Amino acid sequence: MSIGSILLATVAGMVLGALWYSPLMFGNAWLAALGKRKEALGSAKGPMIGSMLACLLTALALALLLLASGADTVGKALGIGLIAGLGLVFPAMLSDSLFCGWGRRLLLIQCGYRISYIALMSVILVA
Repeated sequence: MSIGSILLATVAGMVLGALWYSPLMFGNAWLAALGKRKEALGSAKGPMIGSMLACLLTALALALLLLASGADTVGKALGIGLIAGLGLVFPAMLSDSLFCGWGRRLLLIQCGYRISYIALMSVILVA
């Protein structure tokens, strides 16, 4: 895995997020689940920088996990990505959701994005 593949996976995660949270996909449902209007969110600059850093850290961690596991095919990478997403991210977010009272809709939108971008990044990193 190269620095280029890590950066490409990071960008892919950000692009997927832009689509995921747009009105074309789940943006309106996400806002409704938050109980907010788009105008109430304020500037996206800080959250976007934080999200970019989160995507980069995820891509780096996945690259290390894929190397350590010996995943050398797209199928194996996808499997590792799904295990990480469904087995690590989802339970952690489920616990947060239960304590924070997010509701099922918000949990599924948030986890759906993270599981999807982890799977996508895993494939990009190995391809």
